[in-house]
Amino acid sequence: MRDAITPGRASLDTLRAVGEGNRLELAPGWQHAVQASHASLATALASGAPLYGVNTGFGKLAQTSIAPEALAALQLNLLRSHAAGVGKKLAPRIVRLVLALKALSLARGASGVRPEVVEALILLLNEDVLPIIPSRGSVGASGDLAPLAHLALVLVGEGRALLRGVEVPAAEALRQIGLPPLVLGPKEGLALLNGTQVSTAIALDALFRGRRLFATALVAAALATEGLRGSDTPFDPRIHALRGQPGQIRVAAALRGLMAGSAIRESHRVDDPRVQDPYSIRCTPQVLGACLDAFDHAAAILEREANAVTDNPLVVDGEVLSGGNFHAEPVGFAADHMALALAETGAISERRVALLIDPALSGLPAFLVREGGVNSGFMIAQVTAAALAAENRHLANPRVTDSLPTSANQEDHVSMATGAALRLRPMYRNLADMLAIELLAAAQAVDFCRPLRSSARLEAAHALVRGVAGFWERDRLMAPDIAAVSALVRAGRFSALSGEF
Repeated sequence: MRDAITPGRASLDTLRAVGEGNRLELAPGWQHAVQASHASLATALASGAPLYGVNTGFGKLAQTSIAPEALAALQLNLLRSHAAGVGKKLAPRIVRLVLALKALSLARGASGVRPEVVEALILLLNEDVLPIIPSRGSVGASGDLAPLAHLALVLVGEGRALLRGVEVPAAEALRQIGLPPLVLGPKEGLALLNGTQVSTAIALDALFRGRRLFATALVAAALATEGLRGSDTPFDPRIHALRGQPGQIRVAAALRGLMAGSAIRESHRVDDPRVQDPYSIRCTPQVLGACLDAFDHAAAILEREANAVTDNPLVVDGEVLSGGNFHAEPVGFAADHMALALAETGAISERRVALLIDPALSGLPAFLVREGGVNSGFMIAQVTAAALAAENRHLANPRVTDSLPTSANQEDHVSMATGAALRLRPMYRNLADMLAIELLAAAQAVDFCRPLRSSARLEAAHALVRGVAGFWERDRLMAPDIAAVSALVRAGRFSALSGEF
């Protein structure tokens, strides 16, 4: 089993592949820990001791004892009552991640469930049966209760699912793949809907897309620097070694690599009357380097969370321990860090567009068009970029500080991690459009440098732009050009040129 995953050791690359359609296979032997955990729970239950969510009610009802004959109804009613989500459905790729993360968490053997529960989750994923999960309804504490309840309902034959892309009742989807509806045992309903898997999956999806956009931002920055005939001296490795910030060092190296061999750069290396470029050129390594460090920090948090056990109570060394691993504060912080990185990556991109269209700073024709006045050129494209930058600035406000008490004040501090992760989607869409505008403007500026040519990689980026949007000789519809280049950005066509990113 070359691609099998040991629970607790899943890499981000492996998880991304599962989200994109790979099967999930667990390394042999995981059942032993799960069976031992389930046996320990059964022993504790037989002792008659109160066990939260196993033989008691939930939240404020934790003091209510549940009779043995009502334990199965307790778990099923939990799923039904908690399936209170609203809003747009989560994308299939995110639901795939949620299924994988839930299976990996339960397979660690600390949740008290039977192996059949883990196997059922994996079967849904591998047979492309994806529960319909509304995106809204979790505050990121006591787990992602509402969205995970919608997932868990499918296992018992209720709710709805996508069966290989077609929405059907859950019972029909289970019948098609030969999986009988689960009859939940003690704690199994709680284990399924308690945990941070939804907020983590949404944040991971944003991380994967944000990384791709970040790589594109490096290409756009280098192409804009070329179009502005900017200096590459600020990217000298000796400058960045003296500061020692890892992201800054990597970004400077990437920019040097992107510009290596450029005839445009060589044309103004000597006797250029300009002493220094504006900050949006000169400080690109410092700004984007800090953004890269933020992405790296978020990635480390999310990789740990993806491999974590986050339901409650937990079965450890034969004891049933009630704690708070379901609180998604780490995910909320990771999402907030990514929001800042996305906002700043776009903010400095918009500033470079502003430089490109300003003849006093760029030395290029006003608004990047020869016959200004009768033609407005890139005037309003920059306005659009400014509008998107402002929107992302607003969306970047922290969410982990927005706690509201729930469950009659039993759950009196929550993370808002799911909302923090969900707000990243409009942010990376905005950033894709901003980078498309910068790439269009930078390509136009490079054309004004002809017959000089840039480096091989930047000429490839220029060719990608020109493959869908011609030189701006006179005014035409701008929106189709932005949309066409933005599609290439989102498809990763420019990020592939960035090198290690």
